[in-house]
Amino acid sequence: MRLGVISDTHGFLRPEVFAVFEEVDHILHAGDIGAWDVMLALEALAPVTAVWGNGDPPDIQARVPPVAALQLDGFDIVVTHGHDLPDGQGGSPTPARLVAAFPRAEIIVYGHTHRPLLELVNRTVTVMNPGGAGQARFNLKPSVGIMELEPGIPPRARVVPLLPE
Repeated sequence: MRLGVISDTHGFLRPEVFAVFEEVDHILHAGDIGAWDVMLALEALAPVTAVWGNGDPPDIQARVPPVAALQLDGFDIVVTHGHDLPDGQGGSPTPARLVAAFPRAEIIVYGHTHRPLLELVNRTVTVMNPGGAGQARFNLKPSVGIMELEPGIPPRARVVPLLPE
């Protein structure tokens, strides 16, 4: 199974996303959707599991949960924006805090930071932040993620930049 992983669109869906997600089976959106049109466009590509983020308006918060737990190809997956799990010093969520908050998850997808991250925690949990896919912010280039799931082997994932280097 091939997953498209996206976050922090903030109401703007780059055309490059359609090419990168062309053959995905499912899309995970880790919050700060920004506008429901983004969800409609993604749903035209594949089924979408989405959560709301701290930047989402009340109408989006009413349509999607703050955290989603699902199972795909035998993997227990949690999707969260992560803004409610700061590092304890007012900063961003960390993979260790995410794993502590969701101890049964095998894959955790989060957003909020706009910083791409792909990390293996405790040799068993894959934690991924695809970066921000909307307008470039914080001097970070927009990106999304692709994750391949196959029962019995660890997930394979990569971050895909949306603008040329």
